[in-house]
Amino acid sequence: MPELPDVETFRHYVNSRALRQTIDHVRVYAPRLLSDASAQAIGRALGHRRFERTRRHGKYLFLAVDHARWLVLHFGMTGRLVYFRTPTDRPRHTQLLISFTNRCRLAYVAPRKLGRIALADNPQAFVRRRHLGPDALALDWNGFGVALRKWRGGIKGWLMNQQAVAGIGNIYSDEILFHARIAPQRKAVTLARPEVKRLFGKMRYVLNCAIRGHADPAHMSRSWLIHHRHEGGHCPRCRHLVRRSRIAGRTAWYCSRCQR
Repeated sequence: MPELPDVETFRHYVNSRALRQTIDHVRVYAPRLLSDASAQAIGRALGHRRFERTRRHGKYLFLAVDHARWLVLHFGMTGRLVYFRTPTDRPRHTQLLISFTNRCRLAYVAPRKLGRIALADNPQAFVRRRHLGPDALALDWNGFGVALRKWRGGIKGWLMNQQAVAGIGNIYSDEILFHARIAPQRKAVTLARPEVKRLFGKMRYVLNCAIRGHADPAHMSRSWLIHHRHEGGHCPRCRHLVRRSRIAGRTAWYCSRCQR
């Protein structure tokens, strides 16, 4: 599932290709992905307008339309954006197609149709309505500590809870905990202050490194767990066999020797 680094990469992609171009027309291929909006409403909101700027909160991407509304995209399990010119290059599983007057197009692609497309008057109101927690990279140390103290469950579940902290999913929660040397099944309340500070620092480190690498594992160090999250994988730190467990409803990978 696209997580914070992926969505931030999509934001940069839109900024570099699709801003301030007049939209000619919009076509919705999967109306079931629309949230509190019809295909006609999407067309009216975007038609003959321009995307002026972008924002991101957690896993949501916001594209500002020039008359003060925002197109909101959530990418589900496999979503992505593709900007292209030739009609025959339209990707399979395009669910929303935005055509510009310069004959280029921006496709929202979601093979499993698990994303969401919406309109919002402003990102802040949307975030409040969805009960999203603060963005993971917007949290300072004090906010991080306060939010964590309210949680009585496991630390991996807290990292993935979008109402606690927005943007982190299964893959990056494993990576953050690996770098922090904390077992994913640890109860949050058992973490000592130095561990909490280390967790906060590693969260920022992992997310920022992943963004710089365009959320592509090929651009991430081989010392990261992401390359070893599979059967027979070995810890890149101690070479111990990595373990797999079902934690907080997701498959967690970790090193039982390094993450005690």
